[in-house]
Amino acid sequence: MTNRRLVLKEVLGSVQMEKKHKFTNRLVNETSPYLLQHAHNPVDWYPWGEEALNHAKKEDRPILLSIGYSSCHWCHVMEKESFENEAIAKIMNEKFVCIKVDREERPDLDEVYMNAVQVMTGGGGWPMTVFLTPDLVPFHAGTYFPPEDRGEMPGFSKILVVISEYYRSHRGEVQKVEAQMKDALRQITEMVPSRGELGDKILTNAFKASVSQFDPTHGGFGRAPKFPSCMTLSFLLRYWKKTGAKEALEIVEVTLDKMADGGIYDHLGGGFHRYSIDERWLVPHFEKMLYDNALLSRTYVEAFQVTQKERYRRVSEEILQYVLREMKSPGGGFYSTEDADSEGVEGKFYVWSRDQIKEVLGKEQGTPFCAYYGVTPSGNFEGGLSVLHIASPLDKVSELYGISIPNLEKLLQAAKKELFTERKKRVRPGRDEKILASWNGLMISSFLDGFKVTGDEEYLKGAKDAARFILQKMTKEGHLMRVFREGRCHTKGYSEDYAFFIQALIDLYEATFEIDWLKEAEDLNGRMIRQFWDEENGGFFFAGKENESLIAQTKSPYDNAIPSSNAVAVFNLLRLGYLTGQESLKKKAEEILHLFHSFLADHPAGFSQMLSGLSFFLGPEEMGVIGSKNDPRTKSMLREVYLAYLPNKILSLIDPQEKVKENWFPFLMEKGTVEAPTTFVCKGFTCLPPVKDEKELKKILS
Repeated sequence: MTNRRLVLKEVLGSVQMEKKHKFTNRLVNETSPYLLQHAHNPVDWYPWGEEALNHAKKEDRPILLSIGYSSCHWCHVMEKESFENEAIAKIMNEKFVCIKVDREERPDLDEVYMNAVQVMTGGGGWPMTVFLTPDLVPFHAGTYFPPEDRGEMPGFSKILVVISEYYRSHRGEVQKVEAQMKDALRQITEMVPSRGELGDKILTNAFKASVSQFDPTHGGFGRAPKFPSCMTLSFLLRYWKKTGAKEALEIVEVTLDKMADGGIYDHLGGGFHRYSIDERWLVPHFEKMLYDNALLSRTYVEAFQVTQKERYRRVSEEILQYVLREMKSPGGGFYSTEDADSEGVEGKFYVWSRDQIKEVLGKEQGTPFCAYYGVTPSGNFEGGLSVLHIASPLDKVSELYGISIPNLEKLLQAAKKELFTERKKRVRPGRDEKILASWNGLMISSFLDGFKVTGDEEYLKGAKDAARFILQKMTKEGHLMRVFREGRCHTKGYSEDYAFFIQALIDLYEATFEIDWLKEAEDLNGRMIRQFWDEENGGFFFAGKENESLIAQTKSPYDNAIPSSNAVAVFNLLRLGYLTGQESLKKKAEEILHLFHSFLADHPAGFSQMLSGLSFFLGPEEMGVIGSKNDPRTKSMLREVYLAYLPNKILSLIDPQEKVKENWFPFLMEKGTVEAPTTFVCKGFTCLPPVKDEKELKKILS
């Protein structure tokens, strides 16, 4: 087929598609799957941009800002109930300039306006619904609204009329709210560094706070709904390593075991769902997020390094296999999310009835499978269906059905494969195929963790492919870009994109000792400092000099679903400072810790990653190898380093056959010429004797 005929076919196809839709709005030209989901609403949606903002000012019309993401269940609900409702859409179009934003593409907007929602309502979440003046200051806000009054929840149609009338007839009050919101957002974002002591007391207080929030029965923290708390678990492992506090390790193990037992874990296909709606980790909110699985994989690897329990390694590997199978793009980058819904029903892809299982497995295999995974005639989910979870210990099921434990394990494994094959025939949930630099950075690091503890080259290849994709496809004129989809990248990266990808590049160096990865990390870190560093008070702004200027400038101090970019930057600055000999980088890490000192000391909840950074700052462990990286003896010693839990290590290698950049690897350069391969370890201010044997090294590291 000629190029001309191909173009004509595409044009005609596009025209035919448009004819199928009664409505088409401006979102049809966007690449975000979330925005495209709304492209045929009767609402006259605008994407965020000058056209919409200028129109609001010209018409003196308030803005209705709706923020969500493609796998958000309640976003879908509000779309079906309200945004597809022609009567409601008519009110929206007549009285507001309506703007739709994908929070994953524009986390800067999401953070600023989520702060506003929390100030106004005391809570937050998605879909986020914010009413703005044409000057972009919020004067009313909420999350999900039903179309009509529902109990104590006001209907969206009523809200729209009331808010519009309020804006028109109470300008003085609107202006007063504007001023109050500006002041509130300023107070939230203004931070002044403290000279308080950065000491172990902060870590101890944080540990006590975590203990007080721990659920000893079901694991995790707090009550329903329950989210994986990877950053907190990672901090607790560090605290155990530093202090030997058994309770810290117990909290981690109970939580990881209960999550791996629960329905939040996909027992057939691997990977974790977003969160559990109950405190038992039983019934999940079924979407799967790349970042959750990246963080959880890393946490399970760390737990394996500490305990050597094979289950933790297996769960981590099942996560990585899921990501490689379902979330890797042909170009190497990783997609963002899988939806909770399929065929318009939440969880339909994942749940089973007892009859469905026995139809696939037969009675002899299906009965013990149902007993082990808690599938009952009445079910634990809607419509008599069940979410698979480990409901009974192996030994009890073994005794009940007279099957030896080894044979039962074989039966369950075979049954899982059969059901997985059967499940593949179902309609899969939708997949958001945009590629985000920050989330890919987290995933790269997790694949490298997997490679280090297993030696599986497939994981190393997955990490390298994704890193090369970002460097080749998601950089423009030195800028790291945030979003890639359908051959296009757009939106200059935010500090989290830089921080997480820099971390991944340093991890790549540590896994391969290929100098080019470290050079890329150093260059990108320099750009991050130039673009995002606050010269007055220290710390990194979330949005940089070349990002859009908003009504407030935030610094992302606390962990949300993903770590704080400033917290990850602490690690990066310390690691690069030690590796490249730049003392100024270590100083910047210290400045960040002082900036957030009051949060760490007085309100440690929500700052777990920064607390881990403080632990790193207080007790770095330098270790390095002089020797050929291809020498089997070198590899054997590195293997021992990788298998050990060494959260505060700064690892370097000098290959005598390779040229080292001036001033780099000062820890090893001062050792002079040695008989290779030799490993050097310094803990705090104490250096141990050089090691030339992996067995001796194992003793030192244990």
